[in-house]
Amino acid sequence: MLEAVSALSRLASRLALMASAAGLAAMTLIVGWQVFARYMLNAAPPWTEQAALLLMLWFILFAAAAGVRESFHIRLSLLEDLVPAPVRRGVRVLAHLVVLVFGAVMAVSGAELALATWSHVIPTLGLPRGVAYMPLSGAGGLIAFFALEHILADIVGREVKPLWS
Repeated sequence: MLEAVSALSRLASRLALMASAAGLAAMTLIVGWQVFARYMLNAAPPWTEQAALLLMLWFILFAAAAGVRESFHIRLSLLEDLVPAPVRRGVRVLAHLVVLVFGAVMAVSGAELALATWSHVIPTLGLPRGVAYMPLSGAGGLIAFFALEHILADIVGREVKPLWS
């Protein structure tokens, strides 16, 4: 079962990182156009700032979710280092369980927030405000899933191999 979860997890992480990279590139182009239009054409388009902020929400949250799987997120290992070796696995599982719960709450709350604000419109983009909150739900689900993979791997005594290994 761990192999199937790991394969799906690696794919989800790769897609999240690719989408984040594409979002960062698109945001860079939009901000570049905004600067050019403001200073060279003396007419900045009104949609650029909101579009860049919207893209930033999406790519940061999905990159953060991938960071949970790839273990490049901020992690304090002081407690894990202080406990005896036989207890370390339990401490790691508990830490991943906390991350899983956080991701699940983020997914549910993000979905509720997106639904509650769907009827509001981002004026310069003409998009529902809920679009800005959708990545909270998606990234939260991914965070929970990636934490589950780490829990399963710790239980069987294996490590989650990062994409670049």
